[in-house]
Amino acid sequence: MDIVNEILEREQKKAEKYKPITVEKHLDLEIDVGTLLASDTNDLDSKLLEQDKDAYLQSLTRDNTQLLLNKIWELPTERIDEAIVVRLPEPKTVLPRAKPVPKPRPLTKWQEFAKSKGITKKKKDKLQWDEQLQKWVPLYGFKKAAAEKEKNWLIEVPQNLDPMTDMYEKKASEKSEKVAKNELQRLKNVARARKVKIPRVGLPVTSDKASSTQLETAATVAKASTASLGKFQDKLPKEKEARGKGIHELIPGKERKRKLPIPTPQQERENNLNMLDNILNKRPKIDMDKAVAKHINDEQVQRSQEKRNTKPPKGGRQKPKGNNPTNFSAKKPKAGKGQRNPGKKAGGRKRR
Repeated sequence: MDIVNEILEREQKKAEKYKPITVEKHLDLEIDVGTLLASDTNDLDSKLLEQDKDAYLQSLTRDNTQLLLNKIWELPTERIDEAIVVRLPEPKTVLPRAKPVPKPRPLTKWQEFAKSKGITKKKKDKLQWDEQLQKWVPLYGFKKAAAEKEKNWLIEVPQNLDPMTDMYEKKASEKSEKVAKNELQRLKNVARARKVKIPRVGLPVTSDKASSTQLETAATVAKASTASLGKFQDKLPKEKEARGKGIHELIPGKERKRKLPIPTPQQERENNLNMLDNILNKRPKIDMDKAVAKHINDEQVQRSQEKRNTKPPKGGRQKPKGNNPTNFSAKKPKAGKGQRNPGKKAGGRKRR
């Protein structure tokens, strides 16, 4: 009997661990299977909530999740790669976004050109058969570089080049120029998509031959790069000035001034009123140091003029009044009134 009781207790514990899939509610839940959203509008049990808050909320969440899963398993199922899959219906609840809907990425110049011409992008194969190596070679990656190194173990120098030219170095420099050109074009597309103005820096430097338009532009820019802006430069026979978009920005001294847009009557009225207010409310700025210095200078000039205009009294100079020791007379003091020191030799020049 002890063994039977132990087995029954064990089964009872397992049954308590796995709760049934049927859940009873006073009010049915509002379930939106498309967004996997379940809204419970039933009142909370305040007694159970006060006794053990975490356990009550956990059991409530479990029951609501079980009801949501029951609704999901009512939908038609299908098996894909040994897995049972349920296709959710269209959501009914509109959820707000934390951020605005992303705008579609603007097309690049090549994409716009291909769209206007109806050019469709063809998917290329990753491998390509090489007749020289007699094997399949990938179109990119380290295996492609190894195959190119194996195939081009010897490169012939063309007749129009110096026979001492390193063709491997030239090929590597051309490849780096192409990579830099593609990166520059990518950055231009990014700036164009973000509506950022890029300053013109000159003509593109490539290893290919320059076109006639590029040569004309380069000649015009070089001619206008002198101190006189090309004013005294002679023209070559049959020389044509470069024309096109952005040419004047490259030539110094010939930048076109942009015309301001014509303001509307309301904008013109506001500008005139603002100008009138600035004129009427304008007050002169007072420099206190300058004003004080000017006042002191005026007083000094006035005193000097008054001294010049006053005439001296007749009968010589006026004696100073009072016993002021600082007042000196114009007469020289009389000598010989002091006591003579017999012990001191008289200096000076001897008389004969």
